[in-house]
Amino acid sequence: MNHEVTQLLERAREGDRDALERLVPIVYQELRALARRQRQKRGADETLNTTALVHEAYERMAGSTSVYADRQHFFRVAARVMRSVIVDRARAQNALKRGGNAKPLALDEERLVPPERAEEVIALDEALTNLSALSPRQGEVVQLRYFVGLTIPETAEVLGISPATVKREWTVARAWLHSALAA
Repeated sequence: MNHEVTQLLERAREGDRDALERLVPIVYQELRALARRQRQKRGADETLNTTALVHEAYERMAGSTSVYADRQHFFRVAARVMRSVIVDRARAQNALKRGGNAKPLALDEERLVPPERAEEVIALDEALTNLSALSPRQGEVVQLRYFVGLTIPETAEVLGISPATVKREWTVARAWLHSALAA
């Protein structure tokens, strides 16, 4: 499937509408697989609603005018978009908690970011933004591993670096984030 996605992306970049139409369901399925993996990784009782995450991420990515250069580019964009969806929901939860715009949320929105974790997600986003300013590669490793749920070998493939480098960057980034969040 990797080869098919790359070919469709190349054809879509050249303006082939048929390739773009064939690519959309594949991209949606890729997002569903990523979200499913995240749910399994976090446990069945986790309150993250993967369907809500996939739909929101898909809408944002499908609404974008950019075309993905290749499968690796797709994963990088997906990581940023999924992070953005989760953080936006956390900010909305946090605003509601503080009395702002007291409209009720749909069930899916509540489950995407549990109210008791909203501040934690926002703090993680801020720390990750700071880390990315210091080390963009470590920031990307965290986004791909944490928000998309890629394995070390998959992350290495997406970033074009060795698995040993990913493991090292992941270890250093987690330590840095732990220290930043503890402060």
